[in-house]
Amino acid sequence: MQSIEDRLAAIEKKIMDKSFLENKGLGNEVGYYIFDYSPKDELYVRNHIAYLKEKANKSGFGIKIIEYDLYNIVIDLLRERGYLQKCFDFEKLKGIDYTFEAIIKMLRLTSKSNLLVNHIVQNTTSNSVVFLTGVGKCFPFVRSHNVLNNLHQALDSVPVVMFFPGEYSGQELRLFGTIKDDNYYRAFRLV
Repeated sequence: MQSIEDRLAAIEKKIMDKSFLENKGLGNEVGYYIFDYSPKDELYVRNHIAYLKEKANKSGFGIKIIEYDLYNIVIDLLRERGYLQKCFDFEKLKGIDYTFEAIIKMLRLTSKSNLLVNHIVQNTTSNSVVFLTGVGKCFPFVRSHNVLNNLHQALDSVPVVMFFPGEYSGQELRLFGTIKDDNYYRAFRLV
């Protein structure tokens, strides 16, 4: 097994590869990738993502890395719609489970009109690579399978990489190495 340092170092070469940038995976499927890592490496991974963004976005490579922190987007969407304080009130009055369900409904996170996915699609430009982060921070109200499945149907023009604190077997995701998602994914392991 490669070290986290070696795997992170391999990302730069991979995202600069012509076939990756053409956004076609095996069998000409849309290029969706998962970079799984141990949750203990979270801060190291975040720092490397910042390094990659700065290097790619300031270079003349002709691509732009756009990072979407799912948790930050959720907070921003709740704040913009005047729901953030309501969520705090819901949690005090009705508990965390009720609050999670309210957030899912407010942001339509399980529907095709998912506000999180719409935000990503509307703010993604051509010649970019999308990095999805913050997966662990927004669990359980944002589920990776909902994001990937809805985004896969709406965004097929650029490669998408989800940074996942857990394990990806090639077919199933285990958040934090323990929480199993019962969905099949059509995504490739990045490295």
